[in-house]
Amino acid sequence: MTAQAPVVDWRLAGRTAQRLVRPGPVVSPQQATEVVAELHDAAGRAELPVRAVTGLADGVPVPAAQVLDRPRWAAAAATSMGALTGTAVRPGGPGPGLSGRTAGLQVGVVLSYLASAVLGQYDPFAPATGTDDDSAGGGSLLLVAPNVVATERALQVDPADFRLWVCLHEVTHRVQFTATPWLVDHMAATVTTLTTGLDAPLGELAGRLSGVLRSVAREGTGPDGVVGLLGALQAPPQREALQKLMALGTLLEGHADHVMDAVGPAVVPSVRHIRAGFDRRRARPANPVQRVLRALLGIDAKIAQYERGKVFVEHVVGREGMAGFNQVWSSAAALPVDAEITDPQRWINRVLA
Repeated sequence: MTAQAPVVDWRLAGRTAQRLVRPGPVVSPQQATEVVAELHDAAGRAELPVRAVTGLADGVPVPAAQVLDRPRWAAAAATSMGALTGTAVRPGGPGPGLSGRTAGLQVGVVLSYLASAVLGQYDPFAPATGTDDDSAGGGSLLLVAPNVVATERALQVDPADFRLWVCLHEVTHRVQFTATPWLVDHMAATVTTLTTGLDAPLGELAGRLSGVLRSVAREGTGPDGVVGLLGALQAPPQREALQKLMALGTLLEGHADHVMDAVGPAVVPSVRHIRAGFDRRRARPANPVQRVLRALLGIDAKIAQYERGKVFVEHVVGREGMAGFNQVWSSAAALPVDAEITDPQRWINRVLA
């Protein structure tokens, strides 16, 4: 069987994003050194309170975080997306071809936009960093220093508290995947299903994209409530996989938001001030161009994930305690579907009854 050419030239995507990404806020060399050191320290300090609140990953080694600038994050994101989707160029395999290079340029533009917005992320598909212990598994915690500085300045919050607060969220993601080894394979399999069919005829893809653009312009959301470019381009067989992936994302983000606030003032004294400012920033209305971009890139869906997911987690924890909630990590079958996130009692009745 002849190997298929990659759908996206991920190397070109990374290089394109690195060229196009906007420069970060102005800081002196000394300030830059201090920010990097404090983010490394905050990532380490966040681990124990996160594990204490969640009851997960006890005794597992704590790897170091990577603190990156915007171009390096874009390159890392492109590499990870290629690995996640199984579309990276393989040694000795076919090159991406003209369509793959075109897609790489387009993805690079998207990544350059996101590189100015992402504060941090846990990448479960990257090689492990900062530990020689094989039991730590894969995965890497990435913190984007310029974006952290830009956001803390915009919100006018205490820098040390804000940096730790951001790390609490991202470290929660690391703990989620570290404590649940099957989750990486489950996510990868779902993404494989999701991306099957992305090689549909150009006219069919254009028709789907045209439909979502009309919906965005009219309502600010994608068809059938599925927001983002992937939702626009998916045929019905892949829609179920997308819904599963979005439900999983809602769970992961909501759990991280719950944990970062549950750790509380004892660790982050100004947490209420930070949360209030951050929520106001999320709710700020966008201009029409930004609204289209946010909808196509799924940013509005991401914000909704935080809100819906946190409500789900707080309901279950309030009724069943953290030990009961942690049954969600027991297997893929225990993960909530979208209807259960909207109605947490349905998940409790199905999984904990």
